[in-house]
Amino acid sequence: MKPAGFLFPRELSVTPAGISRVLLVGSCLTALYYEQFSRLYPDIRFDYIAFNYAGSLPDQPPAAADGYDFQYVQIPLRSILTDRIIWAIRLGQPGFLRQIREDGYGILDTMLDSALGYNRSHGLLTFVANFAVPQMNITLSLDERHGAGDLAQVVRDLNAYLAQCIRKYDNVILCDVDAIGNSLGKQYFLDDMVYFYSHGASFFQDEWDRPPHHRIEAIPALDTVYESHQAELLAAVYEQMVSTYRTVRQMDQVKAVIFDLDNTLWRGQIAEDYRPDRQPWPRTDGWPLGIWEAIHHLRARGILVAICSKNDLALVQDRWDSVVQPGFLSLDDFAAVRINWQPKPENIQEICNIFNIKTRNVVFVDDNPVERESVRAALPDIRVIGSNPYLVRRILLWSAETQVLHLTDESARREVMVKGQIAREQVRNAKTRGEFLDSLGTEVSLSRADHEADRNLGRIMELTNRTNQFNTTGKRWTHAEIKEFLSGGGLIFTFSVKDRFADYGLVGVVYVLGHTIMQFLMSCRVMGMDIEYSVLAGIVNAIRKGTHVGAVNGVMIKSRDNGPCQALYETAGFHCRNNDGSGSMMFSIEGNETCIAPSHITLKM
Repeated sequence: MKPAGFLFPRELSVTPAGISRVLLVGSCLTALYYEQFSRLYPDIRFDYIAFNYAGSLPDQPPAAADGYDFQYVQIPLRSILTDRIIWAIRLGQPGFLRQIREDGYGILDTMLDSALGYNRSHGLLTFVANFAVPQMNITLSLDERHGAGDLAQVVRDLNAYLAQCIRKYDNVILCDVDAIGNSLGKQYFLDDMVYFYSHGASFFQDEWDRPPHHRIEAIPALDTVYESHQAELLAAVYEQMVSTYRTVRQMDQVKAVIFDLDNTLWRGQIAEDYRPDRQPWPRTDGWPLGIWEAIHHLRARGILVAICSKNDLALVQDRWDSVVQPGFLSLDDFAAVRINWQPKPENIQEICNIFNIKTRNVVFVDDNPVERESVRAALPDIRVIGSNPYLVRRILLWSAETQVLHLTDESARREVMVKGQIAREQVRNAKTRGEFLDSLGTEVSLSRADHEADRNLGRIMELTNRTNQFNTTGKRWTHAEIKEFLSGGGLIFTFSVKDRFADYGLVGVVYVLGHTIMQFLMSCRVMGMDIEYSVLAGIVNAIRKGTHVGAVNGVMIKSRDNGPCQALYETAGFHCRNNDGSGSMMFSIEGNETCIAPSHITLKM
């Protein structure tokens, strides 16, 4: 297994990343990236700006800023530490090294701010690489390791400081190159066995050391002394860029993972291998424990987990605590459980309906190849894994498709909200629709995000770029586009919902420009409660407030995914004014017409 595929699994990737142009900013190491990436990935245009000190970047990048998918910034470690480290070692003064570290923080602040010039001026998505920690703890004595006189610890501290610094900037993400080095083996690329510890680049043999030699004894080829895995390093650094980009753009994002039980969540079969009269039982350490922990990591990221197993429910409930030992995992940790003898595709589809998500946003984990194939045949969009238990944990935790850019309050509470939604649906089935809606006590809070530093921006982008079904246009937005929209007079409304079953948090976003609702999107978990009509009426009133507005308009672009919202405007009292037959439509409601709003919802603005 190659390091790039090991660290950044591709098994859950479906859609091509679509990267066309990248700007590289950095020192000689980045120059190597530029040279090799241009050769290895000819379909992508790479531009390079040398950046070795805290000077300003050129006023404009080599191409228009909006033509880049992202920029990759690598700040040279030597510029941060300076060559004073030689004097610190020469003079044998650990306190001098401590001062270099403190000074390095200030230099790093200045260089980072300078390197992010295009990010600030154009909102350019930016990845910042951290520093490769030296291979050895460089100390004057062994008892000072990780202390004030340890140069390797200084670099670790700089990495921690860098991670903290970039959180102050918008649309800037850390790329942990040091983690790549730790997995790949710094022995195979890092030049600190030859060059300054503060240089932190990939080793190579200088032309001067090659034939014809200028020494009595010829210098051997460097790769006969130090084995180089530079190609693997380059591939892994590039794959980290792609993986980070896919996460930022939320491509092929996983919203739920559904697990089989026997030989998937534990070794063996619960009915046969865990009988009280049969000992010893299969071991739980190793990969079962790893998957149990992975499930909690997924839940913490806001990814729903469920069980779909052909088994006896009563038996599983009775033996669960004995099998899952110690009790790191319980049935209550799963948002939905389907343990029965029905075909698995039917159970999985039912779980998707409960979660209100498409099968393309689901991963199914099952050890049985026949079951995997039956699910894949019935639900072609679903992603299926599970043949090798040694791969499952890494794929689920390390894939770009299961990463989240920001952990919002709503993401962290998604499981609770879904369980509340399930309880709500159970009540719905016992009442008429009117009785059910009246019983909810629904409250909607409508507010406005009118600047790019709004605290909800992460959630706004998450919802915008993940929502498919209730999304009037399906447009995906970048941070730069949102910034431009707001600076151009656009308004972004958000709304939060709660009822007697759950507080669903921020579940909807509406983009308004002038008198036109450009895009209306809402989480599927509050569909069927008439939330959209209450919000639409509130926004129409907000647009009309204090002005003599004639018509308020709404844009609709029909797609195969957004059927649930295609009747939004007509049901609310809007009239279709323009339909070009391609699915793009314009609706409007006149100033003397009332936008229909449901009476069972309390709207707060």
